[in-house]
Amino acid sequence: MFDPIRNAPAHATAAVAQVRPAGERRVTRETYDRVMFQTYAPAAFVPARASGSRIWDTEGRDYVDFAGGVAVLSLGHCHPALVAALRAQADRMWHVSNYMVNEPALELAHKLVEKTFADRVFLCNSGTEANEGALKTARKWASTHFGERKHRIISTTNAFHGRTWLAVSTGGSPKYVRGMGPVPAGITHVPYNDVDALARAMDDDVACVILEPMQGEGGMYPGTPAFLAAARELCDRHRALLIFDEIQSGVGRTGALYSYMRKGVTPDILTSAKGIGGGFPIGCFMATEDVAQVMQPGTHGTTYGGNPLGAAVANTVLDIVDQPAFLARVLEAEARLRAGFEAIDARYRLFADVRGEGLWLGCELVAAWKNRASDFMKAGHRHGVIILTAGNNDILRFAPALNITDAEIDEGLARLERAVAELLSAA
Repeated sequence: MFDPIRNAPAHATAAVAQVRPAGERRVTRETYDRVMFQTYAPAAFVPARASGSRIWDTEGRDYVDFAGGVAVLSLGHCHPALVAALRAQADRMWHVSNYMVNEPALELAHKLVEKTFADRVFLCNSGTEANEGALKTARKWASTHFGERKHRIISTTNAFHGRTWLAVSTGGSPKYVRGMGPVPAGITHVPYNDVDALARAMDDDVACVILEPMQGEGGMYPGTPAFLAAARELCDRHRALLIFDEIQSGVGRTGALYSYMRKGVTPDILTSAKGIGGGFPIGCFMATEDVAQVMQPGTHGTTYGGNPLGAAVANTVLDIVDQPAFLARVLEAEARLRAGFEAIDARYRLFADVRGEGLWLGCELVAAWKNRASDFMKAGHRHGVIILTAGNNDILRFAPALNITDAEIDEGLARLERAVAELLSAA
């Protein structure tokens, strides 16, 4: 009888090893430069395994992870409950297509409806897909109720909403669309947190306003209560929809299940991804009944969206994160990180500002180090801590696991300070 394990190709069976012995390793960091599109500038080391808020590379060096896979690893690396959920579902069913439903996806949608303002959920695979679907839904809603003329989208400068064509064009960073031809028509960008500019841009042809409740990639700027409330009021006045992009801010990141719950402003559509899967690719957008009902069979779809594996993991993430004690701990960890940044700044006078919400924080560098955040990121690698950058390469960004321990915070801060000391001593 054919045995699919014993008869598997050698390169497939070899992949089960966590770390191949150095003498037998077939791929290195240089492999990326030879065989992959050069669309990233990855670190000089290659991660091999991880647990909690720690990563070990192929040489056995360890790193404290203050990046969380860019706000993805809500419960850290290889959380036992997520691993168990994935393994259990993998033994039952992987995929059935959207010609059918599956139990984990239905359970996930039911939980999201119970926990949020939404009445309906569309499950997809990523934040980009979630935002693309939300924008399509908003335009479909506007067209259905008011005609084709009502199609304009208002976003903010320096926003980031994903990489598909409508989503990246809606984002406010020209560098991501430069050289790729004309962008879709009907998109207007206004400065973030500028109430007057938003009011001037609004009219009855606007289908939707899409905002991050806190702007992440663009500079780690929390949305002011006045700006977010004005967006809600202006959308109501002009019969437009308000979309909140909570791809990064959602699922406990700011100390609430979703950031809008702390802001006191409720959107018509909300997008979620990253942290909801805890590292497994899954996303969704959700909306009120009035909005969702315009999307009928055939108007939108996805092959893998709502697959049983991703939904099983996301169900477990929500069960763990959406607990008062867990969310309170996020704010305690935020306070500990902020205190550490203040201590570093007191010794080195490096930060012009520290801002953010929950475990989503940015340290803006002083003018002398403007545009050099990536230097600190690389120095962090040398000293065993992983951080991110934001803005115009002038912000150190932090998005660690929501369950990071005090000991991991303290160790990461100590390593960060050694990286800071190295760079400033060489200046």
